[in-house]
Amino acid sequence: MARSRGLVAGLLTAELLCGWTLAAQTTGKTVRHHREAVVDQTSQELARAENAIEKKDYASAEPLLRKIVDSDPSDYQAWFDLGFVYNAQGKLEDSINAYRRSVTAKPDIFESNLNLGLMLAKARQADAERYLRAATRLTPTDHAAEGRERAWLSLARVLENRKPQEALAAYREAAALQPNDTEPHISAGLLLERENDLNSAEKEYQQVLGLDPRSVEALSALANIYMRGKRLPEAENALRRVVVLRPQDGGIHVQLGRILAASEKHDDAIAELQAGLKLAPGDTAAERDLADVYAAAGNYNQAEALYRPLLAATPNDAELHQGLGQALMKQRKFPEAQQEFLQAVKLKPNDPAVYGDLAAVANENKDYSLVIKALDARAKLAPETPPISHFFRATAYDHLRDYKQAAANYRLFLQAADGKFPDQEWQARHRLIAIEPKK
Repeated sequence: MARSRGLVAGLLTAELLCGWTLAAQTTGKTVRHHREAVVDQTSQELARAENAIEKKDYASAEPLLRKIVDSDPSDYQAWFDLGFVYNAQGKLEDSINAYRRSVTAKPDIFESNLNLGLMLAKARQADAERYLRAATRLTPTDHAAEGRERAWLSLARVLENRKPQEALAAYREAAALQPNDTEPHISAGLLLERENDLNSAEKEYQQVLGLDPRSVEALSALANIYMRGKRLPEAENALRRVVVLRPQDGGIHVQLGRILAASEKHDDAIAELQAGLKLAPGDTAAERDLADVYAAAGNYNQAEALYRPLLAATPNDAELHQGLGQALMKQRKFPEAQQEFLQAVKLKPNDPAVYGDLAAVANENKDYSLVIKALDARAKLAPETPPISHFFRATAYDHLRDYKQAAANYRLFLQAADGKFPDQEWQARHRLIAIEPKK
């Protein structure tokens, strides 16, 4: 008896690794099997079981199929259907065992090998590769090119982590079988990105756009590649196309906002980040980005308004303390800024930039001892930044009446200034006259 019944349908619900679902891709109505004449009791029971499967009545199908395989352990069709039933019920090991029995009974059936490979892949068992390779050499019962493409795609996904070059070859086989399908190119592109072959990945995504110019996956992937390559105008262009296709996707607006911010297009970046947060409120990463862009654009009060609730939620975030401190410093709120920088250095004591900010606001607050401490701490982490650091040290020591240290730093400042800071140079020369001993 020609047992093609049920084999195709069993392919249509098997689940692969990496979140990929093997779904029916044929046009028109897909049927589970071709009807055939009932010629014996076994055929009648199999027909009843498959009718129950079509109705998703797996509890009724299972005992009928068990009865068939108990009486005839070589019935590959019943074992195949039983594997399908067990998979539908979430019984992974039972499904694997049933598919193994089906393949053992008749090794040259494409669908049995493919489904066994898929179940083994789902269970993360190494011999998945063996059966998926076997499937690529067999002929599907129906929709041959599509079925073989699925086999190559399934094999590629199993090979990705262990044998990436073989996986890429498998994706190429899949693409050759279905030239108009974008999935092999998308998958190959993602793998090539992981392998840091960005040029080849870009070519795969461009092929996808040749097949489907509205592919959000390809445009988003290209934007990612362009960002990694610092090709900001191209990244911006790709994401603007995605925004047109997905105007209600807040995440896309946010990503475009980040690219615009990196390009220092602050007003456009603010607009996109605001749009993203309006569509998807509560995205704290986007709120941080918006606060940073506000600060970069000189909108310090708006930056402060965002930093404060973010800090209330995560009070031990050094970067948020630093960001708020800078926004306060730009608004000349020096005492508040000093407290934020003190918190930042406490939480992140190895960042020289924070000590520089702390020294600057401590100087404005006339906390000259703190100026010296901050500059000394910074000097342990990074080279001095003459002539400014020398001027800060000199004025701090001067106010603390440590004239020897003040004079030494005024002289270092004048040596490095070279006429670029006329006001401070005038001050340094006159203070040296005032504080150095008369000869």
